[in-house]
Amino acid sequence: MTMKVRAILESMRPAQWTKNFFVFAAIIFARKFFEEPLLVRAGAAFLIFCLQSGAFYIFNDLCDREEDKAHPKKSRRPIARGDLTPAVALTAFVFFSVVSLVAAFFLHRSFFLVVFLYFFLQLGYSLKLKQVVILDIFVIAAGFVIRVIAGGLVIDVPISSWLLICASLLALFLAMSKRRHELVLLEDKASEHRPILKEYSAYLLDQMIAVVTASTLIAYCLYTISEETVEKFGTRNLVWTSGFVLYGIFRYLYLVHQKKKGGSPEEIVLQDRPLLVNIALWIGAVILILYLRK
Repeated sequence: MTMKVRAILESMRPAQWTKNFFVFAAIIFARKFFEEPLLVRAGAAFLIFCLQSGAFYIFNDLCDREEDKAHPKKSRRPIARGDLTPAVALTAFVFFSVVSLVAAFFLHRSFFLVVFLYFFLQLGYSLKLKQVVILDIFVIAAGFVIRVIAGGLVIDVPISSWLLICASLLALFLAMSKRRHELVLLEDKASEHRPILKEYSAYLLDQMIAVVTASTLIAYCLYTISEETVEKFGTRNLVWTSGFVLYGIFRYLYLVHQKKKGGSPEEIVLQDRPLLVNIALWIGAVILILYLRK
């Protein structure tokens, strides 16, 4: 029994729950991070997304168990290596999905609707959309944006259009880097692991990443100096955080191209110290600039 629980937890991939920190974007930029009731609700939303995303990691591994056996890393996952039977995996998926949806319903009704949308989007991705070229990348990116929207709804604050644009572009950057890593890592066997990879090439993805990279930086810089932002926060100093964004993007590209990483954004963030320090400094700088003006 203990081994099954451990296998289920491993299949939920706790290390990848760092993506759910996107939920906190709204409360930080709304300058309400230190308001305890709202922070508790944002924390509850974070935990709900951990359960929901964890459930879908199990479901994805269940659907891809045969393809994962051809992958050098994914073949070590519990379902692919046979430590977790399909029946147990399906039961765990249903259980955690229901628990997260019920919890979302009682936490906040609008938040529940967004989590419900996330559920069906991920279900569609697992069953069909991950096999549709380009759309598969947009669905992955949409998961990040939904987290940002959910984080705003759960604390009843409007989401800035600038925040959504920046989050969307950053999410596309991460999703494209993930596809590129899979393509380069598996080489001729890429389509055997994930059939949609035969529709991509490293050159195509590099062109797409270049467009999104430039767009992300420009969008963030315009956001920091826009009259809307200056009026809202009462300061023009947010522009100085652009350096952290630029370094973070360049560091990530370095890891993708030179170190052949990018398959798991959360692993890169947790394992690469310069990138982790840069993110911490960016968060610290944003909080200091926004909250010292309050």
